[in-house]
Amino acid sequence: MKKGLLLLTFSLLAITTGVAQKKDKKEVSNEANDAKIVKNTYNKWTVEVNAGNSKGIRPYTDGYFSSDSETYLGVYKFNSYNIGVRYMFSPKFGVKFDFTSNLLKNASGTESLPFETQQYSIGFQGVVNSARLFNIEKELGRFNFLLHGGIQLNQITPKTKSLGSGIYNHTEDNGGLIFGVSPEFRVFKDFSIITDVSLIYNYRQHFTWDGNRSNQSDTNLSGQMITTSIGVTYSFGKDDLHGDWAIITSKEMEALDALDKKIGDLEAMMNDVDKDGVPDYLDIENNSIAGVAVDTKGRMIDINKNGVPDELEKFLADSYVDKSTVNTTIEAANSDMIKKLVNDGYVAAYFEFDKLKPTDMSSDGIGFILNYLRANPSSTVDIIGHADEIGRSSYNDKLATNRANAVKDILLKSGVNQYRLNVIPGGIDKSVDPKSPEARRLVRKVTFKIK
Repeated sequence: MKKGLLLLTFSLLAITTGVAQKKDKKEVSNEANDAKIVKNTYNKWTVEVNAGNSKGIRPYTDGYFSSDSETYLGVYKFNSYNIGVRYMFSPKFGVKFDFTSNLLKNASGTESLPFETQQYSIGFQGVVNSARLFNIEKELGRFNFLLHGGIQLNQITPKTKSLGSGIYNHTEDNGGLIFGVSPEFRVFKDFSIITDVSLIYNYRQHFTWDGNRSNQSDTNLSGQMITTSIGVTYSFGKDDLHGDWAIITSKEMEALDALDKKIGDLEAMMNDVDKDGVPDYLDIENNSIAGVAVDTKGRMIDINKNGVPDELEKFLADSYVDKSTVNTTIEAANSDMIKKLVNDGYVAAYFEFDKLKPTDMSSDGIGFILNYLRANPSSTVDIIGHADEIGRSSYNDKLATNRANAVKDILLKSGVNQYRLNVIPGGIDKSVDPKSPEARRLVRKVTFKIK
């Protein structure tokens, strides 16, 4: 039996080492990109000290038991003490060697016959850092959960003198498996508070937990025990990264993270959706016509304030009319030209994702329509709402219509008669790449059709 347990020990060591060292290409790539784990610079060795309560579940001889039948959870007494050493092969996998002393007694005040049994155990277990295994260490913050399991060799010694000289102080070697979970809370870089719940299964046990021997000496009992404890851990080393977490960043790493964020923010600020040379964060009118001159805030230049960008006026004057009659011709063409610009979608109101309120920069477009309607009292306008492809179709169709109604409300409050405003649901606009955030911004809009 001892040879079998020894073989199981070496097998467990081989399996644990193999799991710790075997990494697929994806995992190696992820670790290479993880700036917080550079060349395994983390504290690998950790000492753990615990104290708690151990309770034999079964077997017991008739008349013996450890719990108080008058309570739901029994009386918690410190009768278990443990010290262990943990070594992490990587931030995810490691091994643990520990020594435990358990002194089992009947609960005082119960009807159980008195007993006292001493058990000493040594354990060799594999350890898994579940927070890093499932990539949730950032979400857990200072918390962590270690999973452990392996083999345990122990000695049971009955200490009840009334059991007789054949049993009292007679030591028996046993062995079995142990499994547990250890929640941790990091207090300092190398120091943590740890709790543990472990289940022990002995597969070679001739004594019951009360110290009596089985009726048949050649019968192996299946012993079960549960241990709950609390303690502290301390990791050795000068590195910034703790073996149980490997996520504590140094000041240099924090500075690099802050720099990366600033670079990302600058890149986003320098986007130029309408390609007019003015970055979006400065662009008040981000839907300007290509080729039309804009000012430093991205607005199409209209010096004479007639509603037509100066570049378009110059194009019309140079291409279609005699220069001596520019003003007269432009005034005659203004209405049709403006109508065409509006109906072709050059004037629009834009919206942020899942929002009903137009963006601040959309006020010029809505104001343009308002001025046109005031200058042309017989004209009416269709207000057409649109949405991008992200989300459910039924929701986006409703969102598009609600956006059109929001613009209509603005025009109504500005004095436009409701009979001149007609809301039309435009629905989902699928004309752009749904994977591009910049492209989707161009279709979250309300357009207009002047009649």
